[in-house]
Amino acid sequence: MKLSIPELQSAEKPLVMVTAYDYPGGKHAEAAGVDMILVGDSLGNVVLGYDSTAPVTLADMIHHGRAVRRGAPNTFLVVDMPFGTYHTGVTDAMRNAVKIIQETGADAVKMEGATTEILQVVDNLTRNGIPVVGHVGLMPQTATAQGGLRAQGKDDESARLTLDGAVALERAGAFSVVLEAIPARLAKLITERLTVPTIGIGAGVGCDGQVLVTHDLLGIYEGEQKKIAKRYAELGRQAREAIAQYAAEVRSREFPTRENSFVMKDDVLDKLY
Repeated sequence: MKLSIPELQSAEKPLVMVTAYDYPGGKHAEAAGVDMILVGDSLGNVVLGYDSTAPVTLADMIHHGRAVRRGAPNTFLVVDMPFGTYHTGVTDAMRNAVKIIQETGADAVKMEGATTEILQVVDNLTRNGIPVVGHVGLMPQTATAQGGLRAQGKDDESARLTLDGAVALERAGAFSVVLEAIPARLAKLITERLTVPTIGIGAGVGCDGQVLVTHDLLGIYEGEQKKIAKRYAELGRQAREAIAQYAAEVRSREFPTRENSFVMKDDVLDKLY
């Protein structure tokens, strides 16, 4: 059964969130019993093959959000607002957020940052009935301006900006805040300061919940493991090995076998001859 926002905010156990980008991803996540699913603009990296999240469009998010909702009709669904869809003013942001909610069936949207302009957007959306998840720390959409994909909040200025941003997002109406790639002690302090739940990714165990990119936790891509993630499977290696075995059996004519083939009566074949 889908959890409500009050239920998410009063949960006694840590909240579990994973990303999903398509129907099977949503279906597996819901069957596993996660509390929340995020259709992240990380789909640009892990699904669409971009170098960053910046090229992801509103149409991309809606397309993938619809698919995830079909796979997970009974799980709280959050859809990222991609780069550029909430940066050009409150009116544009409201129009784009409404489009996401209406066309995907999402329960909330998520946006990065806590500038004055973004706080105005959060305030406007929440006052008009659109739940918002905030996001501080490392913000992939604008990572270039932050010095690249690296941890934030490690010096006085960055730590203060991260803390103040999280507090400001709660005041603006965000019902939850994602803390990405910040020191664990800073994340714990922020969690203590806020009354809304924090969702960590690379932010230590002191958050109210955790989120991981499904492709990371399933090991879809082989190679170096990300510091902020943990592999719970090696599906990429298994997929490669399975496809290689299939190719070998096709070339040796071991596949298909009789069990994989259809038959016909001899008299029907005789007539054809």
